[in-house]
Amino acid sequence: MLRTLRTLQSAGATDRRPILTEVVETLKLAVPLALTQLGQIAMFTTDLALIGRLGDTYLAAGALAHTVLFATFLLGMGLVSAVAPLTAQAVGAGDDRLVRRSLRVGIHAALALAVPTIALVQIYSEPMLVALGQVPAVAKDAAVYLSSLIWAVVPGWVFLAMRGYISAVGSAQPTLWITVAAIPLNLALAYVLIFGGFGIPALGLVGAGLATTIVNTGTCLAALWVVTRWHTYARYEPLVRFWRPDWAHFAKLMIVGLPIAAAMSLEHGLFTASNLMAGGFGVPQLAAHQIALQFAAIAFMIPLGIGMAASVRVGLAFGAGNPASARRAGFVALGLGVIVTVATMIATIAASSIVPMFFLGAETEANRATFQLASALMIFAAAFFIVDGLQTVAAGALRGFNDTAVPMLLAAFSFWGIGFPASWYLTYTLDFGVRGIWIGLLIALACYAASLIWRFELMSRAPSDRVGL
Repeated sequence: MLRTLRTLQSAGATDRRPILTEVVETLKLAVPLALTQLGQIAMFTTDLALIGRLGDTYLAAGALAHTVLFATFLLGMGLVSAVAPLTAQAVGAGDDRLVRRSLRVGIHAALALAVPTIALVQIYSEPMLVALGQVPAVAKDAAVYLSSLIWAVVPGWVFLAMRGYISAVGSAQPTLWITVAAIPLNLALAYVLIFGGFGIPALGLVGAGLATTIVNTGTCLAALWVVTRWHTYARYEPLVRFWRPDWAHFAKLMIVGLPIAAAMSLEHGLFTASNLMAGGFGVPQLAAHQIALQFAAIAFMIPLGIGMAASVRVGLAFGAGNPASARRAGFVALGLGVIVTVATMIATIAASSIVPMFFLGAETEANRATFQLASALMIFAAAFFIVDGLQTVAAGALRGFNDTAVPMLLAAFSFWGIGFPASWYLTYTLDFGVRGIWIGLLIALACYAASLIWRFELMSRAPSDRVGL
């Protein structure tokens, strides 16, 4: 502790920016990023809510389809997540050419991953879900949904790469306005394609997936216009010589991005396992579990935005060779994460009996079991928010240092060395049912958050203080 204080005092001799300034700069990035994330998850949530009007079985199928979608989406998301810190470091170092190269290789990675991802999901999603113990009829409906939904990953990945570039170069607001415009379009399009109207037949689950793909393509094209036509972003000429291979920087993107993708996949793998475990108890349990998990995903978007901002702020300082500013940026982001997640926890407890109505409508005899279990699980979700929020902020701060390999190992230990055995033991041995799954998730995320904060404390010390790293 004394060593840390001496380090900060020494850094203060050369950089006296107050913490308040860092708070303001972080919020300027975090607020539009968080709102963008909320907008994107709102579109998926709206789709699930519309699908839920078709019945519990369709809602369960939609939940399984989204589980498969996100498992595949995270692979590309992890890779293109490296665009933001790499671009921020290049901006901090004043290397305009490297700024351009960072976006270019991110888009290349997204396109290269597209073909095998779509092919595998189209061919194997239904037999895989059946092999994992899901109800065959539900697995079949999930595969039908995925047949049109999986195409959304490609424009989604490219959009994320451009969003990382935009937030690191200037302001994150352009992608926010694009997402805000997409929300009502997605709602209207999904409603018409699912239930029919204006001469279009009701397409059900296929329509829901088709709407998402169309809207994702539109947001991608809008972001492309921003980076090529808006001077703040276009001045780097990010798509000049776009098809020229850049193997050296592509390799750097892989070194930083692959561990991010692996860590995300390890985490999502545990959530996928939780869905499969819940599905084994029946449709009402799976639907209730998915409702609570979807609400948790919505709340998670706020600290995720703070984590993205931390990645940029730490990356800018790291690229400029200013370790004290990088350390300050990370801990300011963590402080903001605490404030946001505690407030979310309190709000969730207060609204625990209201949230299920959004997905199921009013409580009826037909949905009573799902409704009541979902209300009970919201209490677990409330505690879940704090540790889940802190882990994503700490992970984002570490990405600003290009430190992704050790967090990947910490994810493997926390989620599969601790979380999954705990969930299994509580759920089946102690017979806690679906509640046991949530307690295990909470334990896993608490371990991961604590280890990442500890890692950032070590990584953000002055080089002379990094003993044993």
